[in-house]
Amino acid sequence: MDIMASEAVVLIDVQNAILDIPGMKRPDETRAAFDGLVGRIANFVERARNRGIPVLFVQHDGQPGHRLERGLPGWQIRRELAPMRDEVVIPKTACDAFFKTGLESELSSRKISSLIVAGCMTQYCVDTSVRRAVSLGYDVTLAEDGHLTADTESLTFDQIIAHHNALLDGFDAGEHSVRVEPFERISL
Repeated sequence: MDIMASEAVVLIDVQNAILDIPGMKRPDETRAAFDGLVGRIANFVERARNRGIPVLFVQHDGQPGHRLERGLPGWQIRRELAPMRDEVVIPKTACDAFFKTGLESELSSRKISSLIVAGCMTQYCVDTSVRRAVSLGYDVTLAEDGHLTADTESLTFDQIIAHHNALLDGFDAGEHSVRVEPFERISL
């Protein structure tokens, strides 16, 4: 692994039970979309690994009783994306992958300046972490087809994803910004 790379893939909360929300609307469509997302991410991660691009995993540690309670099957990262022995898993307890975690330190130690982000939940952890990364001085590529959430009372997951792709594309803080691209157009 190239520990002095300038680019890294950051996968946020691609955990077994991330979308197991009580009262979920369209459960079959949501589960199928999640399986499709995991497949797309797995293909991209394989490309990144083959090119020596670091892959970092962010894993939400839920409180007892939460669907992502630490150590329970729902908390596990999807098996299709199982971290390699030398890949870092960063635990978090808030929507922001940088809040009280070792993510920024890990990126700094590897001299990472650019992130490719994918994962779950679009309007919470993905959005918050992408915005925070830019404000901390990272350029971010958000995989347009690389994030997912569940329906809300007023919006479908497709609408939420489309909204956030449009909203985040071009978001900037000083010299750093977000670019939204489908996996197939992201160069490694």
